[in-house]
Amino acid sequence: MSRNPRYDILFEPVKIGPVTAPNRFYCTPHALGTGQQMPHTRAAMREVRAEGGWGVVNTGYCSIHPSSDDAPLPNCRLWDDEDIKVHELMVDAVHRHGALAGVELWHGGSGTGNRLSRMTLMSASGISADSTYPGWISLARSRPMDKQDIRDFRRWHVDAAKRARSAGFDIVYIYAGMNFGPYQFLLPRMNKRTDEYGGSLENRVRLMREIVEDIKEAVGQTCAIALRFSTDELLKIPGENLESEAHEVISMLSDLPDLWDVKSSSWVAETASARFFEEGAQEPINSFVKPLTSKPVVGVGRFTSPDAMVSQIKRGILDFIGAARPSIADPFLPNKINEGREDEIRECIGCNICVSGYHDCVPVRCTQNPTMGEEWRRNWHPERIPSGDPDTSVLIVGAGPAGLECARALGQRGFAVTVAEAKEELGGRVTIESKLPGLSTWARVRDYRTNLMQTMGNMDIYRGSSLSAQDVIDFECDHAVIATGAQWTREILSTDGYPVGGIEGDAVFTPDDILAGAEAEGPVIIYDFDHYYMGSCLAELLRQRGTEVTIVTSANAVSAWTFMNNESGFIRVRMIELGIGTQFEYYLTGFTDGAVQLTSIYPGGDVRSIDCGSLIVVGIRAANRSLFDELNADPDRLADAGISSLRSIGDCRAPGTIAHAVYSGHECARTIDAGDDIPPIKWERPSLVDG
Repeated sequence: MSRNPRYDILFEPVKIGPVTAPNRFYCTPHALGTGQQMPHTRAAMREVRAEGGWGVVNTGYCSIHPSSDDAPLPNCRLWDDEDIKVHELMVDAVHRHGALAGVELWHGGSGTGNRLSRMTLMSASGISADSTYPGWISLARSRPMDKQDIRDFRRWHVDAAKRARSAGFDIVYIYAGMNFGPYQFLLPRMNKRTDEYGGSLENRVRLMREIVEDIKEAVGQTCAIALRFSTDELLKIPGENLESEAHEVISMLSDLPDLWDVKSSSWVAETASARFFEEGAQEPINSFVKPLTSKPVVGVGRFTSPDAMVSQIKRGILDFIGAARPSIADPFLPNKINEGREDEIRECIGCNICVSGYHDCVPVRCTQNPTMGEEWRRNWHPERIPSGDPDTSVLIVGAGPAGLECARALGQRGFAVTVAEAKEELGGRVTIESKLPGLSTWARVRDYRTNLMQTMGNMDIYRGSSLSAQDVIDFECDHAVIATGAQWTREILSTDGYPVGGIEGDAVFTPDDILAGAEAEGPVIIYDFDHYYMGSCLAELLRQRGTEVTIVTSANAVSAWTFMNNESGFIRVRMIELGIGTQFEYYLTGFTDGAVQLTSIYPGGDVRSIDCGSLIVVGIRAANRSLFDELNADPDRLADAGISSLRSIGDCRAPGTIAHAVYSGHECARTIDAGDDIPPIKWERPSLVDG
């Protein structure tokens, strides 16, 4: 297939100072959760984007000095010449595919913790920024920078830029956003200086200007200089001559950098999930920039639609289509558009599991792309997979996210695949849950896989086919994979915090009941100790129907885990807006006579009663293992039927997130014919050197 001509504009080369990007697809700087300690993993994760057609591929935030240390969060660094070697791996990998490699030089100022280096934090006026990210609160406070600190600060940027040039980078960033480094000088609330670096906007911009000029002088003949700048806070401050101080900063520095990378000042806002923000939601904070500069502009917006991308370019919003999450979900998105295969794009669903991986200090994961983070250590490629024996048959029971991914990957390998789904509709839990408020994009998990499966001649799909153990035996397949999912239970927590027997009754429901159409009479109590999205989504669904709802949880927040995927604040606001009641830090200990009994999680705490017409328990899911267990109990029966392997995958194996299920299905497909010869996982190991 050939490219649709209406997308030609996306493949135009764009000049960035002394270098030229081959197209408008731009992987903006974003953390991968690998840091300096996993150079091979990081290089492979970046390389696959370059191979997939992204014209520019950047590092994540790269510390320029030990006084900017974000441990245990895994950032990369350029503290000394020894660090250059780590970056050369990535640069060479990106260059192999004709893309430009960029590095985001970062000094956190007071927006970091220096937990490892233990160096005193510093900032414009000794006013400390908020903690870097949720869950990593720092008790350290900063000191104001004196003139020598400012001279050092400039020198550290230049030294890091020179090391970046030595590593082979094509683009060198100055990071002036998100409460980091020079950005702290821009904000009146953080800059109370009375010297030439404080007061007027011209003075507050001085340090940022000086750093850009310093780096341009040092490496600007060979490297493009990019300025990453947060606009949203300054957009709220009226300017003296233009609409806002953000407008004035762009105007003052207009053509000094070779590229403007415009972003939000809050990573939580910038990575807002699809549950709360649509594609292109960053346009209000970056649409004003291009008229104020002749240099190219890049911004993000969780862009997955090529038509939306073209619109951004043609309307003069952006020159480059910036992406982090869409490039994680589908590293080959540009190539698919270029080859007329846009219907094969593995679209980001905006669930932010990738963000949670970073907060966990591990390589980021992806619900849609199970190969993310496995490129080096398991040699998994997002588009290529080893061929299998076309005469080998595989029966998959269940077409939820695990079963669909397993079937898709097995079909790509060339096996003869049969999928049996008990329901008429494919997709399992993603089909059901995508009907919840804000989760419509989750259906992409199903649609991407079923669209590809329908094109495979080696794939048979049977709907409305509930199989017994004897049915599986009679099928006489070579391999049987059981992907029968899981179901919510009515189990609650004891006052010790452990699961105990469930509460039964006509007015007691599970999420499965509600999603299947059960009517819950108000007032409804949702007892949520799952702590992810389900409890708050159900509350929102019922509230939209006019039902009075209160969420009771043993945690200290609604959907408490979601601080990991940057949703918690948005969820809390939504609950307040909808008038949904909350009771934090309570166990539910009874439901009788139209009321629930609650007991504080703290010893000696209070006991209270709340009116309750219906109770929904959102806590524990139990694997639907009966089919697998019956088959697994009789190996001789399997052998007599010619079934050489039996596996359970996804929620049937162990209930988890959709990302866990997709990964489980993919791993099964990759290894189903390996027997005992599954390749070992490679691990990065430190090299011990003197000094």
